[in-house]
Amino acid sequence: MGKNDLTRRAFLGKVSGAVTGALSAPYVITSNALGNEKIPPASDRVTLGHIGVGGQGSWLLRNFLQLDHAQSIAVCDTFQHRREERVAEINSFYAEKRAKSSYKGCKSFKDFRDLLAQKDIDGVIIATPDHWHVPIAVAAAKSGKDMYVEKPLGISVKENQVLRETIQQYGNIFQYGTQQRSGYNFRLACELTRNGLVGKLHTIHVWCADISSQTLDFNEPGGSMTPIPVPEGFDYDMWLGQAPATPYTSDRCTSYGSWHVYDNSLGFIAGWGAHPLDIAQWGNDTDDTAPVGYEGTGTIASKGLYDTVSSWDMKCRYKNGVNMLFMNTDTARPLVQKYHPDFIDHGTTFIGTDGWVSVDRHGIFAGPVSLLQSIFRPDDVHLYKSTNHYKNFVDCIKTRQQAISPINAAVQSDIISHLCDISIRMNRKITWDPDKEKIVGDEMASRKLNRAMRSPWRL
Repeated sequence: MGKNDLTRRAFLGKVSGAVTGALSAPYVITSNALGNEKIPPASDRVTLGHIGVGGQGSWLLRNFLQLDHAQSIAVCDTFQHRREERVAEINSFYAEKRAKSSYKGCKSFKDFRDLLAQKDIDGVIIATPDHWHVPIAVAAAKSGKDMYVEKPLGISVKENQVLRETIQQYGNIFQYGTQQRSGYNFRLACELTRNGLVGKLHTIHVWCADISSQTLDFNEPGGSMTPIPVPEGFDYDMWLGQAPATPYTSDRCTSYGSWHVYDNSLGFIAGWGAHPLDIAQWGNDTDDTAPVGYEGTGTIASKGLYDTVSSWDMKCRYKNGVNMLFMNTDTARPLVQKYHPDFIDHGTTFIGTDGWVSVDRHGIFAGPVSLLQSIFRPDDVHLYKSTNHYKNFVDCIKTRQQAISPINAAVQSDIISHLCDISIRMNRKITWDPDKEKIVGDEMASRKLNRAMRSPWRL
């Protein structure tokens, strides 16, 4: 029996046993334990802790609050005001849902290790700055927690490999926060491709937004590098964690600083790229591998705080002969608009000998259009179906079934971003051995597969 497989009947049996052994006082079974028409009983609820409750973390929290079989009971953040605001929001939500004047069931933590030590938490939602995703996920796995981890994965290939090994060792449920596999159009595009309805697949176009596509609200061009005092109620040293010790500035700990400072991330080549690359991998049936060749060009910001890859035009070659062009939005636009006039700033296109299908968050498009009316036979490839990425995670905690976006798929798609980044920074072609997961014949490039961690932090 899994840790969350305790049924209502078994729960009541345990309560009955407790009553039998406690002759001196009656035992009252609360409505909270039994549930009601709106609230499932405690035995059927998955308890969640939220680590990182800034913009994306708060958005995820509100999605998980809508799930009847989940209960958010803890938050953690290095910003005191965020912790306090989210605790108040959670308590208010459950007070209203339970028709109570007050509810005080949510705990607050500044240190993620204290949250992970709580025995009553089944799963955690990790939505911290990118450089914290893997270290916290590894600690969560070792503490017996299942996890929903925001994209991108790690800031090095080595981090990703360590996390995968840890999850395989401890048997945790892992859900990668790319979301799109739970969308109907994305599944349809991949099924059309996997079933050969575009003919023999030969090319994939993948593109996504870059830093230039954002309206950046920074205090100095390129992000301020002027040291200023750390705000009261913010644990900056914990926010930095294993990243190099650097002065606090007005732009460093904003969303943009988290996304576009190389100490903390790879930039949107991974942060946005994770979405369309994940779909490319799914449609190409390459969740267990990655392309073998990487070459192309890219630019890196050279002024101010932001120093991740800011634009790119990469060609990735798979062992099965498929070529994938991975581009930022402006690079992709003239190419993609030739066949897809409804072009937006992200997407994945599969091109075969008999047609093409392109998918993004605005819709699905094909040539010929009749491809979209295809009817699949029972013996065709039918991909994992999920209609809600958050519910899929909670359901899998209960059933112990693998989630729709599992760890190895996350590792392999993330490797693509890392190797493209390395190729751009080294200004040369990279050859990858997907079986040994090593760069071939380039010792200097191989060194970039790992990053040093600031003491005392380690995986």
